[in-house]
Amino acid sequence: MTDFRLNYQKTHFLISAPNIKAMPEDSGIEVAFAGRSNAGKSTALNALTKQKNLARTSKTPGRTQLINVFEVEEGCKLVDLPGYGYAAVPEKMKIQWQKSLGEYLQKRECLHGIVILMDIRHPLKDLDQQMIEWAVMANKSVLLLLTKADKLSQSARSKQVKMVREAILPFQGDIQVETFSGSKGLGIDKLAGKLNTWFAPLFLQE
Repeated sequence: MTDFRLNYQKTHFLISAPNIKAMPEDSGIEVAFAGRSNAGKSTALNALTKQKNLARTSKTPGRTQLINVFEVEEGCKLVDLPGYGYAAVPEKMKIQWQKSLGEYLQKRECLHGIVILMDIRHPLKDLDQQMIEWAVMANKSVLLLLTKADKLSQSARSKQVKMVREAILPFQGDIQVETFSGSKGLGIDKLAGKLNTWFAPLFLQE
């Protein structure tokens, strides 16, 4: 599988869905990107695809409540889930979204992996841990990306990675932890490599 590589520069916008039920049919292979509204999801997607405006970066984190779906190749989708924990939305809407998200993780058969992004300076907040717990319960493989890694020194970075890796042990899931900085190009190869392993079965079974 290590020789399999997709060209993420070919990624294009597919659809914006107002909720889980409005997403494309449950086929092919899908990878979801999740994280707090200010964790840098849009920056990561743009850096991965080498496209400045593929995912819109908002000056007001949490404004986007739509699920944005992108296609790399036919059958290979990247799903940008709405940011959590920041948006000024009614409590009732938050609860409804959490319920939908839980169903999505449990029931979406084409979902092969989840990239959870966290600011390296403030990792593993309550909602991050809940997301990890849901993913593990749904038997989904997880890549934890510690974003904005350029804000810390190399030694401080290493300490945070070690701390996060130890903290997630109780979850007992398939969880990989890597540092990332979209602006400095740090960790893009690790992200692409993990995505390739998730997407590979679609092509290797042909």
